[in-house]
Amino acid sequence: MNILEGKAALVTGGSRGIGKSVASRLAELGADVAITHRSAEIEPTKALAIRADSADADEIVAAVDEAAAAFGRLDILVNNAAEFIVGPLEELGLAEFERTVAVNVRAPFLASRSAARHMTEGGRIISIGSNVAVHAPFPGFTLYSMSKTALVGMTKGLARDLGPRGITANIVNPGATDTDLNPASGPMAEAINGITALGRYAQPDEIADVVAFLAGPGSAYVTGASFNVDGGFTV
Repeated sequence: MNILEGKAALVTGGSRGIGKSVASRLAELGADVAITHRSAEIEPTKALAIRADSADADEIVAAVDEAAAAFGRLDILVNNAAEFIVGPLEELGLAEFERTVAVNVRAPFLASRSAARHMTEGGRIISIGSNVAVHAPFPGFTLYSMSKTALVGMTKGLARDLGPRGITANIVNPGATDTDLNPASGPMAEAINGITALGRYAQPDEIADVVAFLAGPGSAYVTGASFNVDGGFTV
């Protein structure tokens, strides 16, 4: 099942959570994988680790170029790194706005633009959005929802711009996913499970499997699409 043999991928924010599961899944399918991370020490992975802060425009562009240089090509970009800043509207000031937009919007745009320069026909750009871009049932998500909704528009634009070159762009909108930052045992779990059709959190591997499909040959005719992988949260 090495459907990604000979492909090279970059997963931003790939040292933990959904990003780590995505990087591992792509590697299992045969791809050479690079990840970006912010910390000096990260958990062991099978990937080339590139230290880069997505809030720094120069660093994220350099990370894309470094991954392409290391592998001699770049076929898959997964825009995963994100800031999750939520809270009462009156407490979300300019600093929170600028950090959120820098990481959640500017970095995916710059990474996608840079990756497209390295990609040939069959290239894949996959962004990790959020189900709260589709449905925000709780207060406090104004800033985060805004940033993830921007990725939907970006994905549609990329699909049009890059379609003539045979490069696709799609977005995956996960629901609540059991990670260190958002454990299934957290204080909001009961409320979230109560409005999710499947009544539970996702496992990171369940998100990674959808990303893997979009990265593979079976999705060649899928572009500009949004996939809500949220257990029925948004139905």
